[in-house]
Amino acid sequence: MKVLESNAAGWRQALPACLVMLAAILLLYRDTAIAMVEIWSRSETFAHAYVVPPIVLWLIWRQRSLLARLAPRPAPVFLLPIMLMALLWLLGDLAAVNSATQLAMTALLVLVVPATLGWTVTRAIAFPLGFLFFAVPIGEFMMPQLMIWTADFTIMALRFSGIPVYQDGLQFIIPSGNWSVVEACSGIRYMMASLMVGTLFAYLNFSRVSKRWLFVIFAALLALVGNWVRAYLTVLLGHLSGNQLATGVDHLIYGWVFFGILMLAMFMVGSRWAEPEAAAAMPRQKPSAAPSKQRWPLLLAIALALAAPHLLVSATQAPGLLSVLTLQAPDLSSKGWEPSQAMMKHWQPGLENPRAELQTFYARPNGAAIGLHLGYYRQQDYQSKLISSNNVLVRPDDRWGWTAAADSQIPLLVAGQAQRWRSTWLRPKQLGGFGFDPAQEGLQVWQIYWVNGRVLSSDWQAKLFGALYRLAGRGDDAAVIYVYADKSAGQAETLLADFLRDNWAAIDASLERTRESGQASK
Repeated sequence: MKVLESNAAGWRQALPACLVMLAAILLLYRDTAIAMVEIWSRSETFAHAYVVPPIVLWLIWRQRSLLARLAPRPAPVFLLPIMLMALLWLLGDLAAVNSATQLAMTALLVLVVPATLGWTVTRAIAFPLGFLFFAVPIGEFMMPQLMIWTADFTIMALRFSGIPVYQDGLQFIIPSGNWSVVEACSGIRYMMASLMVGTLFAYLNFSRVSKRWLFVIFAALLALVGNWVRAYLTVLLGHLSGNQLATGVDHLIYGWVFFGILMLAMFMVGSRWAEPEAAAAMPRQKPSAAPSKQRWPLLLAIALALAAPHLLVSATQAPGLLSVLTLQAPDLSSKGWEPSQAMMKHWQPGLENPRAELQTFYARPNGAAIGLHLGYYRQQDYQSKLISSNNVLVRPDDRWGWTAAADSQIPLLVAGQAQRWRSTWLRPKQLGGFGFDPAQEGLQVWQIYWVNGRVLSSDWQAKLFGALYRLAGRGDDAAVIYVYADKSAGQAETLLADFLRDNWAAIDASLERTRESGQASK
């Protein structure tokens, strides 16, 4: 009885402290939390996240009898991971990476619990705390690969069914019409929802950890293979019905009905092997050693760790840099490249809110034209940033009829500097009939990033250096550079390489002048 009274007294001190720290995180990181909810609202892929917080609270409430028998005590050792997550949030915010800031904020919510209530209490509610990470809208990086797998399986199944197929990337033609695997066909929605539901089902219905993991793997594979079968049956149904069924709204309704069937099958399989709920074991606890003496210094340290990133972000703000920028077309005449009015197939990348943008063309006398497109960014935020899923070579609603067909890396030595350009072949979206060979059609586009004078090829490098430069007080001026040529002219790669070797110094100098003009305006 004395133990229960002692535990109750401990909870009366520890629980308010924990709730205050959780409220402080939601207040300090409210913009991150709001951004998460906005993604839940606009993306069906993460609409399931709305139910995650209520489920977490319910799962913790189920453990209330066990928790009442435990004595909460602070665990200062968790201050270090809290500081690391605050640092991750800081770097993510400086680089405007939603996934990093949202993952870090969620981790902070979780880590505050063991820091204020102790490891023994946390072990009793470890699953609910871990389940909270399903609220983080992350996972769309899997979409391109999932789309490829869906297209490959669908085409293989159609050929196995005796239907001739001509494939070009994610698009394919069968005798009854053209089909394409788009983002909605990737199965990412199935995967995310199935993983969440399957994980919850495994926790509630299995007591052995091995069975839980096997069921989660089963749920993921069921969603993956189920989406492949759904895509194949959709095309087959459209083909057999003369494209009267499984198209338009029917396509969407059919998809969600199929998902419901998958979930029912998953529950039936899981119920067959469900185990009776085991009584919760009482975690071992060491005797308490005046926890209140270390609680207040720890709470102060946690509060400082939570507030520090926001103070640093405020310190790195550079007011006065959002003046109107202009990009001047570089003069390349010294190397024989003159401004050109030559007609090229029209294309323009989809860049979201660059501070300045330039598109121009050059050519040698009697030579093929080269396109140069620059997108310049400064004082980046979540609406205007160099690396974004909204910055694409071809928009989904591209009105000029392009699609990205192939991607590779081109090593190039320019002015004594080793560079790696991302090369993408853009081809006309409309396919011809069987036997169509578009190998010499479209545009060859090369792309690279320029971050405060440093040339980088990968997204993560550009993000990292942008954050580090900003943290060091050097600003975050950056640009994306595209050069492109018409593939029908022949030797597009050679033409692009010659253009860059001749003119990289002039392009770099033009970007440096734009950067220096921003520094002069501080």
